[in-house]
Amino acid sequence: MSARNQPQRVVVGLSGGVDSAVTAWLLKQQGHEVLGIFMKNWEDDDDTGYCSSNEDFVDAAAVADVIGIEIEHVNFAADYRDRVFADFLREYSAGRTPNPDILCNAEIKFKAFLDHALRLGADKIATGHYARVRQNPATGLHELLKGLDPAKDQSYFLHRLTQAQLANTLFPVGELLKTEVRRIALEIGLPNAKKKDSTGICFIGERPFREFLNRYIAREPGPIKNDKGQTIGQHVGLSFYTLGQRQGLGIGGLKAKGAQRGGGDHAPWFVARKDLARNTLWVVQGHDHPWLLSHTLQAGQASWVATDAPQPGDLAAKTRYRQADAPCALQSLTAGGFALSFPQAQWAVTPGQSAVLYDGEVCLGGGIITSAETPEII
Repeated sequence: MSARNQPQRVVVGLSGGVDSAVTAWLLKQQGHEVLGIFMKNWEDDDDTGYCSSNEDFVDAAAVADVIGIEIEHVNFAADYRDRVFADFLREYSAGRTPNPDILCNAEIKFKAFLDHALRLGADKIATGHYARVRQNPATGLHELLKGLDPAKDQSYFLHRLTQAQLANTLFPVGELLKTEVRRIALEIGLPNAKKKDSTGICFIGERPFREFLNRYIAREPGPIKNDKGQTIGQHVGLSFYTLGQRQGLGIGGLKAKGAQRGGGDHAPWFVARKDLARNTLWVVQGHDHPWLLSHTLQAGQASWVATDAPQPGDLAAKTRYRQADAPCALQSLTAGGFALSFPQAQWAVTPGQSAVLYDGEVCLGGGIITSAETPEII
């Protein structure tokens, strides 16, 4: 083991999933002193079938036992409610569609958890995210890189991490394919080797999203209108819909003569706009309707991995997770935001989501989408 890889005290966030389990095992194999921490971030639904926190802790404890490390159960629920969930509700109430996983990473997993680990004497923390960290020898800055498995890369969710956070973080499975992680887990006999990957937001779990949101945000029904201004239905409240949404509109059987390109009489309906001033939900037929396509966007609350913003010019961006990098031009930079233009129109660019910028495999940072230019409403 080289000098830069001398054994360290590493605190691993054990979630109960296979990625963090293999992370802990890899670090122990490298000779590090490893301690597992299970983060409890939500506690309102422990008595329902939707919250898997108790089951996940049992799995995490079983993993720790097999690997031969200690595990500590830490409750961050109060921090989560104040720093993440309150923002989630504010954004939805304002008609936007936030991504709480991004805020959870910045505020809980790499702030509250990191602070706790450092108090325990940790040299580093580690998680099961598919991403990588590299220190640039020329600048000394830490760079956030995509995970080597393109299908699992999670750098999008980590783009708000700072230099201090990256300097203290390890992402061992970011160097591996998911298939390799599963293979390792099976070979070493981890009890969760075949456990299904978790999906969705931690505090919602597998429950219907609208059912959950209805507990916190009042319904304010209003008209659903098409691109001709015709009222064709009623929505239950603008907060319960997101741009590009196709399911759950309650208008699936309706027809619209002369639908726009990509449409047709029986083409599916998509949410295209949310007009808060008039409490109106605008929908269109056809995936490629002009109202769903944007060549430019504005973003605020910018956060840059290198601290300073990149220079304006040609880069690539994701406006939602699991989309391919789209060529773009970083144009104007303001104190807290930026503008992007795309040679190829982007689909359903959604205020509240994040626009994340890349230079090849390097994640530069990003911001919260505030608006995107589409043709005017009639």
